[in-house]
Amino acid sequence: MPTFTAPDGTELACHLRGEGEPLIVLPGGAMRASAYLGDLGGLTAHRRLVLLDLRGTGDSAVPADPATYRCDRQVDDVEALRVHLGLDRMDLLAHSAGGNLATLYAARFPERVSRLALITATPWALGLPVTVEDRLRAARLRAAEPWFAEAYAAFEAAWTGRGPFDDAMMPLFYGRWDDTARAHMAAEEEQTNDEASAVYGSAGAYDPPATRAALAALTAPVLVYAGELDTGPTPDLARRAADLFPNARFTVQPGGGHFPWLDDPESFAGSVTAFLDGR
Repeated sequence: MPTFTAPDGTELACHLRGEGEPLIVLPGGAMRASAYLGDLGGLTAHRRLVLLDLRGTGDSAVPADPATYRCDRQVDDVEALRVHLGLDRMDLLAHSAGGNLATLYAARFPERVSRLALITATPWALGLPVTVEDRLRAARLRAAEPWFAEAYAAFEAAWTGRGPFDDAMMPLFYGRWDDTARAHMAAEEEQTNDEASAVYGSAGAYDPPATRAALAALTAPVLVYAGELDTGPTPDLARRAADLFPNARFTVQPGGGHFPWLDDPESFAGSVTAFLDGR
């Protein structure tokens, strides 16, 4: 488990899995330890994954200043990892909330990104929030599922402010609600730093007009990857995000939820590998 030091002195850790050219991976959550990403549906057969534990998560140290959990403040951590690895340019993959960190990194350091894969990435940094109606409309696509009534009631209550975020709604985050998904969900609480999650997207984290303008200098190919059944980002929102990059490819995984590598590992790994290989 390699470790390195962030500019503010925080000791950060990353985990290496697989063989081949390095692929730097930023987790979502927000602020969930990288363990939940597993081998990303078998990407380890094609690439050497470098999975970063963001500060205060997994094996990375808690920073002295909690304000540094804010997304834009962590861009320097990603740059420190690149320098530590001795890479002039790097392939970068980010999931969910981590897509905002990757987007901010690409906007600040466009010359350091060779390829960027945004996997079911919520595009807050681009000024494209997921609306409650977007989420509810997407959730209703699952009406035929045996668990739908209970899950939708909890989901609707949570997103409209009438109830807490309850585990009962979690089937709506997965394309397949099976034993693999249940185990994945059960690990979430232990893997997530709730204090850091609350700070991650707090006031000042994003400046969408400035980010959009800076991305005009990004020549690297970008993959915006959506799950057909994801409630946030929905495929439509992900497509709108793709339109804001100069050189983007938009892909939807049929039957995929927010964690598409669990729903169809072969399809996910094949699509992402083809992008990274320039095919």
